[in-house]
Amino acid sequence: MNLAFRLLLTFNATSLLVIIFLVQNTHTLGSFFSNCSYLVGLPNAVSYLVYLLVPVGLTWLSITLSRFLGKDSFKPGDVTTIAHANNSFLPSYLGYFFVALSIGSWEALAFVYGVLFVFTFLSQALYFNPLFLLFRFEFYNITTKNGAAIFLITRHRYKTPSEVDMEIAYRINDYTYMEKS
Repeated sequence: MNLAFRLLLTFNATSLLVIIFLVQNTHTLGSFFSNCSYLVGLPNAVSYLVYLLVPVGLTWLSITLSRFLGKDSFKPGDVTTIAHANNSFLPSYLGYFFVALSIGSWEALAFVYGVLFVFTFLSQALYFNPLFLLFRFEFYNITTKNGAAIFLITRHRYKTPSEVDMEIAYRINDYTYMEKS
């Protein structure tokens, strides 16, 4: 389950690159399904909205499936430092956007996306997905009293380490946890 979940998170985190490529090159649903006359006449914006709904839906699915992951807890005093991490990943995603805008062919897209997907999956350090923000999640870098550096995805708004009290934190990997409540 954990491997499938990590693959899903990696796809969610990298799929915006493909969407930007599709929009930049005006690939609509009608261009993929030219035999469906009702899709050919749709405004481009409808296609782009459908493209965006796919990773949004898969992000929702990953949030729902997280309950099947291993569980840990963090009690008061377990966390020594906490830092908000929402903005620290923005440059990476802007980089994806600029790369996607410069890709001119399907072959280049497949190669770039494949490399990006593999590196994101193998890094296993963080599963930052900006689409989590749509579901009111926040991102934090925390350090435990044992010195472990953890990436926390949560709906809570923590300001100080003493506020961190999680009965259930779902373990994505040894460095990334999700708290859903």
